[in-house]
Amino acid sequence: MTRFRAFLLALVGLFAAFVAVEYYQPEPTSWRHTYQNNDKVPYGTYVLYDLLPDLFGRQPVRTIRQPIANQLLPGLGTRAYADTVRPAATRVLAASANYLFVHHSFELSRLDRAALLRYVGRGNHVFIATESLDDLLGDTLRLHLAVQSPSQRLQRQARRRVAPAASAPDSTTLRLLNPGLAADRFRFPSNEVNWFFVPDSACRATVLAVNSQQKPVLVRVPHGRGFVYLSSTPAVLSNYFLLRPATAGFGFAALSYLPERPVFWDEYQKQGRLGEQSLWRVVSQHAALRWATTLLGAGLLLFALFEAKRRQRVIPVIKALPNTTLLFTRTVASLYRQDHNHALIAEKKISLFLETLRHRLQEPALDLNEDATRDRLAQKAGLSRARIDEMVRVIHFVRTAPQVRDSELQKLNQVLSEFRHSAFS
Repeated sequence: MTRFRAFLLALVGLFAAFVAVEYYQPEPTSWRHTYQNNDKVPYGTYVLYDLLPDLFGRQPVRTIRQPIANQLLPGLGTRAYADTVRPAATRVLAASANYLFVHHSFELSRLDRAALLRYVGRGNHVFIATESLDDLLGDTLRLHLAVQSPSQRLQRQARRRVAPAASAPDSTTLRLLNPGLAADRFRFPSNEVNWFFVPDSACRATVLAVNSQQKPVLVRVPHGRGFVYLSSTPAVLSNYFLLRPATAGFGFAALSYLPERPVFWDEYQKQGRLGEQSLWRVVSQHAALRWATTLLGAGLLLFALFEAKRRQRVIPVIKALPNTTLLFTRTVASLYRQDHNHALIAEKKISLFLETLRHRLQEPALDLNEDATRDRLAQKAGLSRARIDEMVRVIHFVRTAPQVRDSELQKLNQVLSEFRHSAFS
């Protein structure tokens, strides 16, 4: 197995193990303030949304995933931020219903504000629970939101993922001003209910609930034939406080001011339009998927970095050239033997033999016809003069013969080989 395959298998194994561990471990509690109707986390509104039909006499509940103007003015289109709505002759308002908004912020355009106020003026009711009221609506209703202490606001922003008991040991009491409920007091963590309303002198708001400093936290503002209910404590409507018997009564009592009518539940300001569910949005909502995606991205990055390095090219194995000397010799010899005349071969063998004698026996001027030369050869080779004479006779015979046959060539080769063996071995 190569190093690349081993690294890839190890990376896949680590990724699979991490996903398995993240999948089977219990998911930690999320303390984010989502206020979404499908969230069962402490600060979701799943409980309230599920109980809405019981709170309003089994009236239908409709989830709204579009802007206010699109819901209340069918056929208006999406001309957002227009200064005025269309003339009354071309405008049709939605059916009578209670319009509920529960979120940590409430924002709307001029077109949405005009449509919402006209809807209220026709005798409908709107309930808005938020900690950040839009300036357009606040100026129209002549009241604004304030916080008890700027430091508490910073504490709240830093406490998004921590349980209330761990970050807010002190508490604040909320009290309803309804004579029948005046004796009921509800204690909440201070960081959850530290916002209150500041009405202008011309505001016609009716205070329905106050905190321990006698600051209004729930007001009712008349507009036309309807009312706008404003709450500065959206957290009291979350799952965490509605499931606690000591605090559930305040949220239900606040909603009891609304008549028994169908309910429009707004999710547009929290989840956007219906269908806005991109893959990354789904991944970002789950910690396990976020970690898995991050690990996968880091692994791909490391893989790209390591594989980007220039690799050493494999050195090919070059086979050694074969020794073809013998093959060449056989080929040349076959050329000489084609006409069955071995004179040329014999002459070559004699020339090579004489050259060997000149070098091995130091005889530069070698003349085999002289007796002195033969005597020196016999003496240096350690052979008898008769054998030297026989060798010279065979050499002269082959050189002077008109044609050299096979037997004569073999005789010459035998004589020369015997001399080499005797003289040089």
